[in-house]
Amino acid sequence: MIVNDSVMGGLSRSQYQIHENYVSFRGNVSLKNNGGFASLRMIWPFESVNDQSKLRIKVKGDGSNYQFRLRTNRVFDGASYVYEFRTIKDQWLDIEMKAEEFIPSFRGRVLRNMPALRFEDVQQMGILIADKQKGEFEIGIKSIELIK
Repeated sequence: MIVNDSVMGGLSRSQYQIHENYVSFRGNVSLKNNGGFASLRMIWPFESVNDQSKLRIKVKGDGSNYQFRLRTNRVFDGASYVYEFRTIKDQWLDIEMKAEEFIPSFRGRVLRNMPALRFEDVQQMGILIADKQKGEFEIGIKSIELIK
């Protein structure tokens, strides 16, 4: 599902496309009307987490900074656990993330007194571009997996 700043009156737009071996997420981030973000979300695909200690994503970006976001519920709005990463233009990267590296956040503000993230509690995940990075963007996501 696409969730852009249009939910608050912003003008950013985005779309995703499923290719043979990856998903592309692209669009344009606009700062007009107090906008400034675009995101792609999906339901957590892992039924069994067991003792996996890391999440690894394989992405090819455009040199922009992105956030990988996890939610422990399926509500539309609310707290997320955020891991920020930078892409290198036109280069596939493996990004490995430990649960303790995610920062609890709500609308760009760090939250205190949140429980520590456990991958077994996650129900939703997504990619977001924000932080006043206006203009065209594109990121490819080749894989998302839990690893030891």
